[in-house]
Amino acid sequence: MGLFGFIKNQFIEVIEWTDNTTDTMVYRFPVENKEIKMGAQLTVRESQIAVFINEGVIADVFYPGRYTLSTENMPIITKLKSWKFGFNSPFKAEVYFVNSKQFTDQKWGTSNPIMMRDKEFGMLRLRGYGIYSYGVTNAEIFLKEVFGTNQKFDTESISGQLKRTIISGITDLIGESKIAALDLAMNYDELSEQAKNKLQPKFYEFGFELKTLIIENLSLPEEVEKVMDKRTSMGVLGNLNQYTKYQAAEAIRDAAQNPGMGGIGASIGAGAAIGNVMTESLKGNSYSQNKPEVSIVECPHCHSQVPSNNKFCPECGKSLEQLKNKCNKCGAEINSNTKFCPECGCAQNIEKLCSKCNTKLSPTAKFCPECGNAND
Repeated sequence: MGLFGFIKNQFIEVIEWTDNTTDTMVYRFPVENKEIKMGAQLTVRESQIAVFINEGVIADVFYPGRYTLSTENMPIITKLKSWKFGFNSPFKAEVYFVNSKQFTDQKWGTSNPIMMRDKEFGMLRLRGYGIYSYGVTNAEIFLKEVFGTNQKFDTESISGQLKRTIISGITDLIGESKIAALDLAMNYDELSEQAKNKLQPKFYEFGFELKTLIIENLSLPEEVEKVMDKRTSMGVLGNLNQYTKYQAAEAIRDAAQNPGMGGIGASIGAGAAIGNVMTESLKGNSYSQNKPEVSIVECPHCHSQVPSNNKFCPECGKSLEQLKNKCNKCGAEINSNTKFCPECGCAQNIEKLCSKCNTKLSPTAKFCPECGNAND
């Protein structure tokens, strides 16, 4: 090193970092021989954290602002006192700039299917993908646990670890939630929020904070999707029997109109087939229209629900026909166990005595059978 280079190396440094990339997480300031001089000016911009390491130990952490550094590497004097080290000062110091901004649009996806148990379809294999974002919140933990002593570090260096952590957490969450496969789509937001909370402690271990996690899609296997499409089609068609007959009639008509299907004979046969289909359809309609409707009545004895065309109750075996009686007052026909007449409201089953000889009379008796007295 010449005298000019030696003197130039002793000037007070201005330590700063302007990031022109989108994925750099850590940058080590390239100081000559890793020596920080006394009074060096450190500028930390927004979305940055500067970590000052002196003699291999984290000495301080600096947040956005301007700072004056003091180290044991004093300009000129240190160099003059370091002849025995060949001008290579034994006092080393470094500054690491940690990018604290949010790293967005980080993609995750399942490399292997997620196995889950569904009540309707049984065992299923799901595939999913989405995006997430994170940022460095604890620079000390990040430098110690992840970064080490590299020159630079970007998001690609740790994306594999983070993706596998996310997939593991989401797989476990889907298994615990027991949400039906057909209902997964309506629960993406809830599952995303639960997955974020579940995975946050794992990110803290690296010095990160998981800002957002979004589940964009959870797809079913192709064979299951085909079954779902068939069920949807059946629901849209409604009466499958009528649709089958319609399809058969359409096919027979097309065959009759096709001149390459046997000419007149084929047309006659097609016409007969159409007639058979229509006959069967009309039979089905007439049967459904003439089919008697059976109402439900209550057994007067055990109060079970019984078809009205039954004569005896299948539960208690008693006759469903009720004994008839006449109202004490209006003479309307009522059931024998009726307490009040539904026509006039008069109380029934009240003992009736002759007004002259006190003989017990039937409720409908107009004259006493003993004395012949009129009892209205």
